[in-house]
Amino acid sequence: MDKPVHKLFLLDAMALIYRAHFAFIKAPRITSKGLNTSAVFGFTNTLLEVLQKEKPTHLGVAFDTSAPTFRHVQFEAYKAQRQEQPEDITVAIPLVKRLLKAMCIPILELDGYEADDVIGTIAKEASREGFEVFMMTPDKDYGQLVEEHVYMYKPAFLGNSAEKLGVPEILAKWQIKRIDQVIDMLGLMGDAVDNIPGIPGVGEKTAQKLIEQYDTIENLITHADEIKGKLGEKIRENFDKAILSKQLATIDCQVPVPFDAEDLTMCGPNVDLVVELFDELEFKTLKQRVLGISATGQLSPVIARPGAPAKEKKGQLDLFGNPTEEVGKQPAIISEGIADDDAPEQAYEDLKIPTTRRKIDNTFHRYHTVDTPELMKSLAYYLGLQDAFCFDTETTSLDTIDAELVGLSFSYLAGEAFYIPVPADREKALEIVEHFRAVFENENIEKIGQNIKYDLLVLKNYGIEVHGKMSDTMLAHYLLEPDKRHGMDILAASYLNYEPVSITTLIGKKGVKQGTMRDVAIPEITQYAGEDADITFQLNEIFSKELPKVNASKLFYQVEMPLLKVLASMESTGVRLDINALREMSGVLEIDLRQTESEIYEAAGQSFNISSPKQLGEVLFEKMKLIEKPKKTKTGQYATGEDILSDLEANHVIARKILDYRELQKLKSTYVDALPLLVNRGTGRIHTSYNQAVAATGRLSSTNPNLQNIPIRTIRGREIRKAFVPDTDDFQILSADYSQIELRIMAAFSGDTSMTEAFNQGRDIHATTASKVFGVPLEEVTSDMRRKSKMVNFGIIYGISAFGLSQRLGIPRGEASEIIRAYFEEFPAVKGYMDRIVNNAREKEFVETILGRRRYLPDINSRNQTNRGYAERNAINAPIQGSAADMIKVAMINIHDWMAAEKLKSRMILQVHDELVFDAHRDEIDLLKERVDELMRNAIPMAVRMETGIGVGANWLEAH
Repeated sequence: MDKPVHKLFLLDAMALIYRAHFAFIKAPRITSKGLNTSAVFGFTNTLLEVLQKEKPTHLGVAFDTSAPTFRHVQFEAYKAQRQEQPEDITVAIPLVKRLLKAMCIPILELDGYEADDVIGTIAKEASREGFEVFMMTPDKDYGQLVEEHVYMYKPAFLGNSAEKLGVPEILAKWQIKRIDQVIDMLGLMGDAVDNIPGIPGVGEKTAQKLIEQYDTIENLITHADEIKGKLGEKIRENFDKAILSKQLATIDCQVPVPFDAEDLTMCGPNVDLVVELFDELEFKTLKQRVLGISATGQLSPVIARPGAPAKEKKGQLDLFGNPTEEVGKQPAIISEGIADDDAPEQAYEDLKIPTTRRKIDNTFHRYHTVDTPELMKSLAYYLGLQDAFCFDTETTSLDTIDAELVGLSFSYLAGEAFYIPVPADREKALEIVEHFRAVFENENIEKIGQNIKYDLLVLKNYGIEVHGKMSDTMLAHYLLEPDKRHGMDILAASYLNYEPVSITTLIGKKGVKQGTMRDVAIPEITQYAGEDADITFQLNEIFSKELPKVNASKLFYQVEMPLLKVLASMESTGVRLDINALREMSGVLEIDLRQTESEIYEAAGQSFNISSPKQLGEVLFEKMKLIEKPKKTKTGQYATGEDILSDLEANHVIARKILDYRELQKLKSTYVDALPLLVNRGTGRIHTSYNQAVAATGRLSSTNPNLQNIPIRTIRGREIRKAFVPDTDDFQILSADYSQIELRIMAAFSGDTSMTEAFNQGRDIHATTASKVFGVPLEEVTSDMRRKSKMVNFGIIYGISAFGLSQRLGIPRGEASEIIRAYFEEFPAVKGYMDRIVNNAREKEFVETILGRRRYLPDINSRNQTNRGYAERNAINAPIQGSAADMIKVAMINIHDWMAAEKLKSRMILQVHDELVFDAHRDEIDLLKERVDELMRNAIPMAVRMETGIGVGANWLEAH
């Protein structure tokens, strides 16, 4: 019988905690009490992954301590340049230790030594005692410890699977002959993060060549006189730094920590401590994973150590391979009638007090099938008595124009819902929908939904216009938590501790074999659709109480919800495309592509696959040698991105040609050839989908097609707008575009007198800025001065730095710094506003737009300079960009309402950034010009005058 394998995992806690923290940096996990749990959450997931997949028999987690180490004694500047530890990590460390203690996982730390020293010592000793040892860390320095039976284990990260690195893998990675040469490589290269000096100018490639030739740093020093040029000088000048760096990089494997296998075993979690911690951190799903909590809320009776043999059982396993309490499927409680009030009151109380994760089979509910005319009339009667009800549609497609109704569901009481099947036969479907026309069109009943715009558009296909106050849980949560996701499943889990039925259990996974809702049996779809309406109704109960707490009720009910109806109307109307114009454009682009391709081949002296980064890199950097030391990607290929080519284009014609080729290729494939495929066969138009709950700033986005990304910076790109044409010859395209809206808002917010006067008197703001910054009369401002000032004007809104300005203008950083200094000197109110908004944000940890739309900035007080700087830039920009979004949204609502009241033939058809596009009837063009301009300028009155540019033409390009 084979001897059992002892498998020891040693985790580098700090490396894993830092990695987890920065993985969530753009979308941190924040509890209801404001605690950032990103680092603890990420660390816990990593820990669970290794327990589940690797099943170690022994485990230890090593931490650094705050005490100075022998390296600090040897080199006082060791790690001196490191940024201060982010406070969220400082808070996370004791929480991670609480987790480990609660799960009975050994913690390893010793003053005077770092975690890698502790891990190295234990790893070597354990391997000698027959263990297979895995050092779990993303830190490259651990490569020096790898030997037979000792491995590096790089955890899965950002879609990459975990890596196990033994001796062959480490040698190949570093391109060295022996493992001990890892230390020589580190000594030569140094480490900027830890302030290990190395030899200045020696990177990985140079270090590899030197070690290949001289074997060790000591031998390299002995033969330093043989090395010519600047490299030889640097080596000879930095002997001491190289030796010191090698010593600092060497992991000490003689740490006084005794190895005892028993000390690295786990005794099983302390259930009470884990529950207490996870409840505090709001880790609801993780609690179930770790403890094997069943749907009934029962804990598994026995929790074993990792690696313990799994017992034979029925039902689910907990994290450690033990059986959980099996949950019997409880039949859903569905009554025969509609107005059954005999259900136990306690069942409804249970809905309000979630404990463990609830699902449809362990939560009391009453979901009714309403499938006779009598029941439909009864339901419509009861709906008509309500102040508010939630409704949802089940359909055959996500495309609202082509979607057919499969059913309707309603809920007006938590735990209860009603489902009405709708047949494919259109006449019968219209008869059924007609039962509910009166309640849908009742102005006095509030309608609730999740992504309700979709349902409005589907019902419109059946002749139903939904009226009255509306509430969309997706948009409500968007105002409450703009940086988070807003899908119903996520909201149900977060706010109700409930896991809804997955649609894939009904129709299968996405793909050619996926069915439609029409294939699902009535009892099953009743449960699914009823749950959707019920859960959405419950979420609305919560959000309606939360919105006033953040002063978002007015924004929600007076802007976002009315706008939803405007967008539904625009999507339904659509816009006509000139397919022939696009075909002609495609032909022209094909000719241009072939011509550009030939010019690239001529410049390169050979033909190759221009779209292959590998082949392109080889041509540019191996054959043509355009850069002496070209950058490489993580996969080892030469970097050939736009930034690289843009830096080269001034000196190498081939770089500009490749950029041209890529632009032509993108225009052709992404727009010119793709747009005709999006035309709806029934209407002959494109019907884009507008998204209100995507951009955290409040800006609208769109999909199918993404109108916001239609290129306008190049002549070829602008030509695409030529294909957007009016409905018939009786119409023309009218475009109304806010002029410099964000700069005007900045002037209003800052109260800067010079900027305000320039805008209100109609002067050129960029020339005015140039006159002040460069100290010349307005009439002497050159085009170059104006160009630089324009970049500063727009850059200031986004917190541009001297480095960023120098990059964009192609000028020295010193000159850029001087321009910014002069700008703030001439416009002190702007600087004052920026300082004021950042200081206020530090106090509140959020900023607001003119209508109170919030952008939360949890990192605004971070001690980490990178995190804090990102938050500060958002603090300056978000109120301006968000207020511009508020303004155009209010304008759209007012224009839509005016056009409807006047019963105009014209229609608003597109919104792109700060521009509105109309299908304008020729008889109404003059009236539209006047009123659209007025309604846009006065949407939100400000001290600075808003301006619009309005144009009319036979297509969007002519009008813009």
